[in-house]
Amino acid sequence: MAFIRTAISSKVLPRRNSVAGARSMSSWWQSVDPAPKDPILGVTEAFLADPSPDKVNVGVGAYRDDNGKPVVLECVREAERRIAGSCNMEYLPMGGSVKMVEETLKLAYGENSEFIKDKRIAAVQSLSGTGACRLFADFQKRFRPDSQIYIPVPTWANHHNIWRDAQVPQRTFHYYHPESRGLDFAGLIDDIKNAPNGSFFLLHACAHNPTGVDPSEEQWREISNQFKVKGHFPFFDMAYQGFASGDPERDAKSIRIFLEDGHLLGLAQSYAKNMGLYGQRVGCLSLLCEDEKQAVAVKSQLQQLARPTYSNPPVHGALIVSTILGDPDLKKLWLKEVKGMADRIIGMRTALRENLEKLGSPLSWEHITNQIGMFCYSGMTPEQVDRLTNEFHIYMTRNGRISMAGVTTGNVGYLANAIHEVTK
Repeated sequence: MAFIRTAISSKVLPRRNSVAGARSMSSWWQSVDPAPKDPILGVTEAFLADPSPDKVNVGVGAYRDDNGKPVVLECVREAERRIAGSCNMEYLPMGGSVKMVEETLKLAYGENSEFIKDKRIAAVQSLSGTGACRLFADFQKRFRPDSQIYIPVPTWANHHNIWRDAQVPQRTFHYYHPESRGLDFAGLIDDIKNAPNGSFFLLHACAHNPTGVDPSEEQWREISNQFKVKGHFPFFDMAYQGFASGDPERDAKSIRIFLEDGHLLGLAQSYAKNMGLYGQRVGCLSLLCEDEKQAVAVKSQLQQLARPTYSNPPVHGALIVSTILGDPDLKKLWLKEVKGMADRIIGMRTALRENLEKLGSPLSWEHITNQIGMFCYSGMTPEQVDRLTNEFHIYMTRNGRISMAGVTTGNVGYLANAIHEVTK
């Protein structure tokens, strides 16, 4: 009988524990609140929900043609035709496509770079520019745990998220000058001088997001000089090489200046904008090291950081990039197409400014054409942006950032008129 009672008891107890367990599990996520909406993605959601036939979206951070439609470059289509059915679906190495990385380094460091020849660059394929920045932030935290990162004011909002989640303390430095709609060069230099020796700085290589304000070549040389004096480490985010001016060599000038001055540096590269490979998530993180031995060690650690995060990068986008850059004819076609995209953006800047001036706006709109790249920091207040949305169905982020990719010959007049109405 004792055996029977024990057996019955053993059957009953688990059922009681199961009920208690279910009750416990139901409360695991009760403390989780909804995350705040991303300010940029929220703009697109609101635009899509607006039934107005006159609505305009100048918040999107992706290139559009003059009809407002997404674009797939012909060089990309041709590359896809060439690789279709010719490759297996095996994993890439943790460091990614060797060929893609090699071609990517040539774009940034120079076709005949001595640093590439001397194998001094530790480089891995990354999940576009965001992944490159995050991988570097994790690397910084692991190997310089007491360091912090200086980030420009303003910057791409996700930069703050990246270094915050990597648990790297953040400081800021002056960059944009609201009154002139240009660069606060004096404030920038003062902050570089006042930062502790050996600080990490995040720099936009070209087409600063969100302001479109870049230092001149002379200013970059002075920035580089001050970095050298202070022993600071420059980490460049280059999301727009070729897309800013139409010339990849010109857009890499800031990088080349720092290299000429003997800096060791870090660099995030992306093919989202300049090849339109937004959804392929293909990019590169590179760190220039003292010698080949150091580069081997650094690359091994970057791969070790990548291993528990995503293990291996995706293959298709890397194949597209390496096919385009590795073929002289396809590369020539890409250079033509990326210049065409840049020229359209530059043309829309001129048209928007001219339309505003023709309307008799009392304000100066020179900054529209002085700035460069996809974004124009208009200088409009959040309240003026709200009026644009509520009265004219024009959507953009509340900081007044206009995505020039959303401006077309068909809507530039309407946009200018609306801006004139809310700013006069």
